[in-house]
Amino acid sequence: MGHFLHAVSVFFQHLAAVRWDLLGLALACHLVRLGFRAVAWRAIVLAAYPDKTLRLSTAFGAYVAGVGVNSIVPARGGDVVKLYLVKHRLPGSTYSTLAPTLIVETLFDAVTAGLILIWALATGVLPTHQIYSRLPSVDWRFFLRHERWTLYGLAVLVAACIVGWLIARARIADFRERVRQGFAILRDPPRFIRGVMLPQALSWVFRILSVYFFFQAFRIAATFHNALLALVVDSLSTLFPATPGGAGTKQGLTEFVFRRQGISHTSLLAFSVGMNIALTAFNVLLGLGAIAVMARTLSFTRVRSQARGDEETA
Repeated sequence: MGHFLHAVSVFFQHLAAVRWDLLGLALACHLVRLGFRAVAWRAIVLAAYPDKTLRLSTAFGAYVAGVGVNSIVPARGGDVVKLYLVKHRLPGSTYSTLAPTLIVETLFDAVTAGLILIWALATGVLPTHQIYSRLPSVDWRFFLRHERWTLYGLAVLVAACIVGWLIARARIADFRERVRQGFAILRDPPRFIRGVMLPQALSWVFRILSVYFFFQAFRIAATFHNALLALVVDSLSTLFPATPGGAGTKQGLTEFVFRRQGISHTSLLAFSVGMNIALTAFNVLLGLGAIAVMARTLSFTRVRSQARGDEETA
């Protein structure tokens, strides 16, 4: 966090040099990107509920509300808000069906981000051993050293699973069908390609354009290669989360990834912090506006608590 605070001070020192017209263009591309992502998510939801109507404005509002909350709240709290806002405008829908639509929405992104990360590893931008060394792993030696308590724990876990299954078996078939319904679009490949993959591919184009214009706004060489490097930083900061919005983590990764690009240390810090602050502020303002219009409140916490209350009583 100390590194991030230092980066913030560097950013404010370079504030006068920022090209605000290009910064606005970068945020405009980001907004278009969110629009395409909302289009893709709406297609997934409508495939799960083919007999219902979901307005694009509703899907977009719920989506940007979720993005806004996720920008400042850990543990994907914005997803709860997103589902709550859609559920209350889609009569008869359930959280057990809507939640899987968020999983479907990440499939194309996971493949694309994975390919970009593989490109970074293959070209030597990221030393492979440094990435592998940071991947989380489980230390099984603890369980081997305490085998008796491990057996007791496993027995309790199995017993709890059996009891839970006996209690829930009357409803489990209905629950499984509702969950399966959320993945409906995957059983229609042409619709998935047309309704999800195409708009998400366009969203990636605008994501790259947004980063490109951020580089120009902070007077750094704007190239497709550098834009891909910035996306590598975003992917890694998501893979190894440590602070809200990746504060500090992104700045360290940016310096490491761009170490051979001939860009000054202060310029990199100003760019990294500036883009982070601009996107976070923009997402939060959009999220607040969407929540105010759709939920008639400006409180993220209130909407999340109402959503959890709905889920418990469902």
